[in-house]
Amino acid sequence: MGTTPAPAVEVRRAIDRMRTRTGWLDSRHSFSFGAHYDPANTHFGLLMASNEDVLAPGCGFDPHPHRDMEIVTWVLEGTLVHEDDAGHSGVIRPGTAQRMSAGSGIVHSERAGGGAAGTPDEGTGVHLVQMWVLPDSPGGTPGYEQVDIGSALDSGELLVVASGRREHAADRAVSLRQENAALLAARLRPGATAELPAAPQVHLFVARGGVELEGSGPLTRGDAARITASEGQRTVAGPDGAELLLWEMYAELR
Repeated sequence: MGTTPAPAVEVRRAIDRMRTRTGWLDSRHSFSFGAHYDPANTHFGLLMASNEDVLAPGCGFDPHPHRDMEIVTWVLEGTLVHEDDAGHSGVIRPGTAQRMSAGSGIVHSERAGGGAAGTPDEGTGVHLVQMWVLPDSPGGTPGYEQVDIGSALDSGELLVVASGRREHAADRAVSLRQENAALLAARLRPGATAELPAAPQVHLFVARGGVELEGSGPLTRGDAARITASEGQRTVAGPDGAELLLWEMYAELR
C-alpha cells in the first residue's frame, strides 16, 4: 500500500525568481523558462510555467507557435490584445478569465493595448500573469475562451477561473482540458480570509498585496507557496488587501 504524503509548504520569494529583461519586456519566472534552466525547478504538479510579465505600451510577443499546452492569462493592469491563426481574437482586461488551448498546434500573438511606444496614444502597457499546464492528452483542435468575471471578483469570494474538474462544471468561468487541475482567484479586502483547497498539490501566488498563510507566515506580492498534501490552510489578507491565484492539482509529472 502507498503512503499518504505528509503536508509540506515550500515558500518561494519573489526576489528569488529568474528574470528576463529586454527593451520592452520585464518577465519574472517561477519555474525554468526560456534561457533560464534549473533542473530542480522545472514544474510543480501539472503547472509548467507561471510568468509575471510587464509589457511596454504597444509592444508584445510577435506570432509564435505552441502545442499541447493549456495557457491561462490573468491581467492585473492594462489590456492585452490576443490574435491567433485559428481565427480567435480578444482584448483581455483585469477581471477577464482567459484560456487558450494550443492543441495540435496554434500560432498566436500578444501585445499591450495602446499605440506604439513614443506615440501620443502609447497607453500604459500591461501587467499580467501567464500560467501553463499540460492537457489531459496531446493533440486536438486548438481552442480559446474568455469571460468577464470582474463583478464577481468584487464579492471577495474564491472563484473558479479555469477548470477541467467535474465538480466545477457548473461554476467555472472557462473550461480547461485537464481534469486534474483548476485555477481559482480571489480579491480579498483587508483582513478578509480565504481557505485554500485541500488537494495533493496547491500552488498559491500572491499577485497583489499580501497575506498571512496559516503555519507559514507572511507572503507579499510576487511570493508563492508550493503546498503538498494541502489541508486547506487559511490565508488572511494584510492591510492593503490581496489578489490571489491558486492552482489545485490532483496529479503530477513523473
